[in-house]
Amino acid sequence: MPIVAQSTETTDWVSRFADDVIEESERRAPGKPVVVASGLSPSGPIHLGNLREVMTPHLVADEIRRRGHQVRHLISWDDYDRYRKVPAGVPGVDESWAEHIGKPLTSVPAPKGSPHPNWAEHFRAAMVESLAEMGVEFDGISQTEQYTTGVYREQILHAMKHRRDIDAILEQYRTKKALAKKQQQKQVDEAELEAAEGSGAAAEDDGSSGSAGYFPYKPYCGNCEKDLTTVTAYDDDSTELTYACTACGFSETVRLGEFNRGKLVWKVDWPMRWAYEGVIFEPSGVDHSSPGSSFQVGGRIVGIFGGKQPIGPMYAFVGISGMAKMSSSKGGVPTPADALKIMEPQLLRWLYARRRPNQSFKIAFDQEIQRLYDEWDRLDGKVADGSALPADVAAHSRAVRTASGELPGTPTPLPYRTLASVADITAGHADQALRILSDLDPANPLGSLDEARPRYDKAEAWINTQVPAEQRTIVRAEPDAELLKSLDERGQQSLRLLLDGLAGNWSLDGLTHLVYGVPKVQAGFPSDATPKELPAEIKTAQRSFFALLYQLLVGRDTGPRLPTLLLAVGQERVRGLLGE
Repeated sequence: MPIVAQSTETTDWVSRFADDVIEESERRAPGKPVVVASGLSPSGPIHLGNLREVMTPHLVADEIRRRGHQVRHLISWDDYDRYRKVPAGVPGVDESWAEHIGKPLTSVPAPKGSPHPNWAEHFRAAMVESLAEMGVEFDGISQTEQYTTGVYREQILHAMKHRRDIDAILEQYRTKKALAKKQQQKQVDEAELEAAEGSGAAAEDDGSSGSAGYFPYKPYCGNCEKDLTTVTAYDDDSTELTYACTACGFSETVRLGEFNRGKLVWKVDWPMRWAYEGVIFEPSGVDHSSPGSSFQVGGRIVGIFGGKQPIGPMYAFVGISGMAKMSSSKGGVPTPADALKIMEPQLLRWLYARRRPNQSFKIAFDQEIQRLYDEWDRLDGKVADGSALPADVAAHSRAVRTASGELPGTPTPLPYRTLASVADITAGHADQALRILSDLDPANPLGSLDEARPRYDKAEAWINTQVPAEQRTIVRAEPDAELLKSLDERGQQSLRLLLDGLAGNWSLDGLTHLVYGVPKVQAGFPSDATPKELPAEIKTAQRSFFALLYQLLVGRDTGPRLPTLLLAVGQERVRGLLGE
């Protein structure tokens, strides 16, 4: 099928990029599959910021597939990068891993207890599992395999032959300040590397100049496996290369035309891959878009390899809203696996789809997740009734399905905040949770808890991993006799009105109407009076009434939504705790 740019009725950013990518692919490689790319370094937990490096091209690739075109989404696993430091807080890792600094990531042992053969595979496997849950299709490329099997041999020899041209380009971006900084620190600043996002972010090295001149290639030592090596001689005709290792003192001479234990430095490696793979679209993080950064310099160097720089946006960072406690990984940054424990993949996809790449956003691990789910459910309803805006419809579609089909969802998607409250109150008792959830709508009770899954499981995981113990809900074992005795006539009347209405309103909607209606009735208004018909004092009276109920039920001034709490506690126990 010929690749022709196609307009859509939507105005979302994904469609616009798809138009541009299809047009550019037809110009560069007519009749061939469209190639989009991402790069991830499994140097530690691959976090939610790195996920934007994948989701941006994934969404564009998926839109192109929906239009009937062939497309490849490449994910280059930069597992042949050097191991730079021992990340903090990774389970099964101690300071003894420092002895491996400088080795390829695939030559570093996996954390203790890991079923995986090496460090890179341990962290890559977790990301692959998360991407599968999110419906992300891709072709994975191990850079260890590419380099150690000689796939890039001709590209390496070409780079070495044109090393002076590469050096001249790099020199235009070097400054005295940068060179001075390089003299002062032998390794690139580790904190900056860990924060960096995007393809090859952990390797901003551009090679170095020694007595033999500049070389864009770094051998891994044949003795200690580390990259603390310096090329001391190279012959273009024979490809004989001599290097010395500053870590162990080992030195050898090899034929680069037959040698597969080293790699191009990052600022040369990335553009080489653009040309080799024919990449049309690849985004880059803000760290790669400053003057002298990999993406800008790569745009010049790629021509040496006979290629062109991909088109693609700069993407902004992804923030995190609250992390009460980390549930699985270490070192301070949550991963896609962490997010998928507490939210369905559709919601996580939506967060990336609805914002343009240059817009930063936050992923909620705190109470904000309940508001996000409310917003998502409202959008779901608007899409169903046809009232959603076109761009919102597009973002929703990209969240719930891919070109391959619908993502598995929750059969009965009850409100997340309700599920979280029920999981909180029932503390893992599935039979109690089913009883409460069935009472939400007695006319359509749940037949099994599976009808509310996986959303219920995500809400339960959020309660168990992200809500501090002091904020968990513990229902009183006995009535607060002292508080009940101290109530004035108005307080006693409010409880009587509530108790009298329990039996006839024992559903989520009924109890919502009841608890909000009691203060209205006490003030002489109908229980169904709207806010516009009521004086401002009613809101104050409602807050006071709610605080009284929370104190009598859970011993605090606040808690889960009262209708849900009442259903969870059960009618008989509610009556006892309220002094009947």
